[in-house]
Amino acid sequence: MPVVRDVPAYPVPGYGLRVLRTLEAAGFEAWVVGGWVRDALLGAPMHDVDVTTSATWQETERVLADSGIEVHKTGIAHGTVTAVVEGQPVEVTTYRVEGSYSDRRHPDEVRFIRDVREDLARRDFTVNAMAYHPERGLLDLFGGREDLSSGMIRAVGDPYRRFEEDALRVLRAVRFACRLGFDVEPRTQAALVACAPELDGIARERVGQEMDGIVSSGRVSWALRNEFDVVARAVPALIPMRGMNQRSSYHAYDLLEHTARVCSGVEAFAGGIPSQELRWAALLHDAGKPVCASVDENGRGHFRDHQRAGSVICRDTILGLALPHEVAGRAATLVKYHDRHLSATPAGVRRLLRRLDQARPGEAPALAYQLLDLQRGDAVAKTRACAQRAVELDAFERALSAELSRGTVYRVRDLAVGGGDVIRALGIAPGPKVGEALSALLDDVIYGRVENSRDALLARLCGKD
Repeated sequence: MPVVRDVPAYPVPGYGLRVLRTLEAAGFEAWVVGGWVRDALLGAPMHDVDVTTSATWQETERVLADSGIEVHKTGIAHGTVTAVVEGQPVEVTTYRVEGSYSDRRHPDEVRFIRDVREDLARRDFTVNAMAYHPERGLLDLFGGREDLSSGMIRAVGDPYRRFEEDALRVLRAVRFACRLGFDVEPRTQAALVACAPELDGIARERVGQEMDGIVSSGRVSWALRNEFDVVARAVPALIPMRGMNQRSSYHAYDLLEHTARVCSGVEAFAGGIPSQELRWAALLHDAGKPVCASVDENGRGHFRDHQRAGSVICRDTILGLALPHEVAGRAATLVKYHDRHLSATPAGVRRLLRRLDQARPGEAPALAYQLLDLQRGDAVAKTRACAQRAVELDAFERALSAELSRGTVYRVRDLAVGGGDVIRALGIAPGPKVGEALSALLDDVIYGRVENSRDALLARLCGKD
């Protein structure tokens, strides 16, 4: 269980304290709330400091501005302004309660109040519903500190009401559980599953932000095993994976468990800091299998061309969640090549780099190293016999590093000759044939049929080698 303190292990940062003291000097009540309090009790405070106050947003704006603090109106409909102190933003929000949520996302009305206890009662989870003041100490009305100590995510009050108010909280619960390494309290868990279908009515970019937080936590494997009904609602491509028997001598687990193990493996092989695209590629590397599955006369499963199908599904899924195009493109490329046999020879390294560069120009070396971690994670998630492949890939990594250090040739622009040389040597006009000739020369260099020198390449062009 986590070590939780009675008070934050660190003082409130000076920029947050200045906002709090300025409001109090003007006769208003103010508390530090939210993530800073939660994480400070765990001994790992965030930089972001949020303040809640009895002052209206207009009073907050006037008081802070009069003291020389820069203030921006960032959410006045909900009573929020943002103060900037020492270059750090501090969100300041008036105590409030909220009416019904007819769209399951936004309150139909917001009513500003003067009692911090009512404000805390409308928050999502107990670990986020605590307030702290340097003199008054910790205000914990709902057992948030106890839930921190026991490693539990629990809704404030009735969990069904909390999730019916804002369906996105279903994913937020999973994200917090993943990020903190916590479990979900049973009644809250039952409400999560019951309310998960309401995610269909939430804007995809909001769902994408929360889902990306789950993936980026490094514990998406836990989410797949324990919160599948929730994450599959956000990412429907996962649905066919549950219980899918791969009917293969290479696989010891169904497709969902295999995927969970690949996600864990990638975390391990990348030292706990995989890129965003690598984590998404691990999650969706076999998303093409359900649509490509077939069973032969001996009962063996086959998934021909699932890499290409999975690449398309991966890209469409990430873009559908309004995540960056660059992440979608890189992850889709990793999925496309995740099952490709890699030969630890100079030609094998150059071939892979060329294909990766064609897919993502300028990104081939980084993608190649990420592909190795994806393939290692894939190998250890199969049978014991297949796990040996993870060790064998070390030889390819050594070959890759050696080729890159010597400036290996895998792009046309790496050749010692250019288009003008081809035109003069062959006596042809500019056009497609120039590119075809350069591509042929690159093939010759990649496969070691000619060295990458101007004289050797010109001789090859003219048929004199």
